[in-house]
Amino acid sequence: MLALKLTLVPLFLLIVSMSGKWWGPAVAGWLAALPVVAGPILWLLVLQHGPAFGARAAMLSLYAIFAVEAYNFAYAWTCRGRPWWVSLAAGLCAWGGTAVVLSMLPVSLAWALGVALVAVLFGQSFLPRSKAVAGGAPLARADLAGRMFAGAALTFFVTALSTRLGPAWSGLFAVFPLLGSVLSVSSHRAHGADFVVTMMRGMVLGRFSFAAFCVVLALGLGRESSALVFAVAVAVALLVQWSSRRIALFASGSGSRPTAAG
Repeated sequence: MLALKLTLVPLFLLIVSMSGKWWGPAVAGWLAALPVVAGPILWLLVLQHGPAFGARAAMLSLYAIFAVEAYNFAYAWTCRGRPWWVSLAAGLCAWGGTAVVLSMLPVSLAWALGVALVAVLFGQSFLPRSKAVAGGAPLARADLAGRMFAGAALTFFVTALSTRLGPAWSGLFAVFPLLGSVLSVSSHRAHGADFVVTMMRGMVLGRFSFAAFCVVLALGLGRESSALVFAVAVAVALLVQWSSRRIALFASGSGSRPTAAG
């Protein structure tokens, strides 16, 4: 169990981090919205506490999309005129305040889906615009190691304290903007505000796959084998992620020609 905690999330963080170097911030943000952090944490919560706990945590993870968008909104607007540490503080305060409100809402799939939809519309409508940024951004080894360490630390924290936190806050913390904050700070320092905003707008597009993942877990855990439910959730998330990217490329007029990210 300890080995899973210390390797699953860092491995996924490595893959997403390298995508920013290869294909640029928009694709990195789109991939970062996949359940690369929350998915392994929710799986470990099911192993520790059972499928009912995991299903409830998955519903709160669906709510938490709004808290993550609150983080992105605060960071994206602040970083246009402030240094990274002020932007990070603004983003984390926005996440914390929103998470507290979300923890007080009724726990139901209908509510969770409604909140997630509003979050996506909010992010799409109110994040600032930025110029396109090319791929091939350099990535220091120290930054990469820091991202992987932070992922392992968050996974260990949530799973170790899950009994005290309960399913609600375990689900919310599973979607703590760990990857978003690490990517935004390192990108802000290295490449500036436009890079960060482009990446965060890419994250909005990926929320649909994360929501699909959580919905499958919330509906399936406790009714079917947990391993089967997670396998189906991953397959559905990947399908939705691929579809969202193709639709976005088509809408932008580039769906008919090959691209590095396509």
